[in-house]
Amino acid sequence: MAEKKYSKKAQEKIGEVMDEFKEGKLKSSSGDKVTDRKQAVAIGISEAKEKGLKVPKQSGKK
Repeated sequence: MAEKKYSKKAQEKIGEVMDEFKEGKLKSSSGDKVTDRKQAVAIGISEAKEKGLKVPKQSGKK
């Protein structure tokens, strides 16, 4: 099965968000501190999409 392809810039953006998460500085839209790794990744992907970077569509799985 083919791997999902994120652009280099999108990977960098997600990496920056994960660094914030590891430092404990990442906050959700409600202003609460993010403590879940999956939520941090979702925030990074969302921010990359907002900037118009190449991010693959979500699969049908939940």
